[in-house]
Amino acid sequence: MNSSNMRAVISVIALAALALPVLAAQPTKIDFSDETVGAEPKSFVPVVGVWRIESDAGKKVLVVDGRQWKEGQSSAGIADKARALYGERYAEFLDRVQAYAYFPYAVVPTVENFTGGEITVRFEGLSGRIDQGAGILFNLKPNGDYLTIRANCLENNLVLWKVEKGKRSSVKWVRNTPTATRQWHELKVRINGTKVEGYLDGKRYLEDTLAQPVSGRIGLWSKADSHMYFSDYTVTAAD
Repeated sequence: MNSSNMRAVISVIALAALALPVLAAQPTKIDFSDETVGAEPKSFVPVVGVWRIESDAGKKVLVVDGRQWKEGQSSAGIADKARALYGERYAEFLDRVQAYAYFPYAVVPTVENFTGGEITVRFEGLSGRIDQGAGILFNLKPNGDYLTIRANCLENNLVLWKVEKGKRSSVKWVRNTPTATRQWHELKVRINGTKVEGYLDGKRYLEDTLAQPVSGRIGLWSKADSHMYFSDYTVTAAD
């Protein structure tokens, strides 16, 4: 290979590297091993819906139990939880949650501002006649607005949603994403600046460019009567 061709190859590799987020060496993994079965999780803050720790084949998992779902149902002790997440700004967040508690979600308390990198989670759909939705929540603001990318075992699709002032609307919708119920799957979101990519079971299905870079808290999301297991929530923040 002559010097001109070599320089061209190096330039292509360099540009490709710039297109990817620089990830931290050590990801943060939440495996629920220190949690108490039957109790609310400590590693997540349930904001809307019913969330608790259960055991699956001897391994502790986080469950959202939509069989008990009632629209508008914020989680127990929501005022204290809002204060723990947002301090002096908790009232704004609390008002929005109580006014628009339409979709179950839980927040990671140890990550205050995720701006880029990767978030992955394993999930299994157990039941739900309306929905069996498993989502990664991100870009959660003190005013209650957020983004989520979610898979659905009943619909076999992958959707990037935004929620603003309690109103949900789709940003990007991808169909024909096989997601069998009663089987474990892996969902991943990769964020680099304004670029968002969604992966299911290792395959990239979704790509979109947002109007603004993301920032804010992260967590898990679900919908309606979904009864889902979650495990191995892993955050790899961009360096």
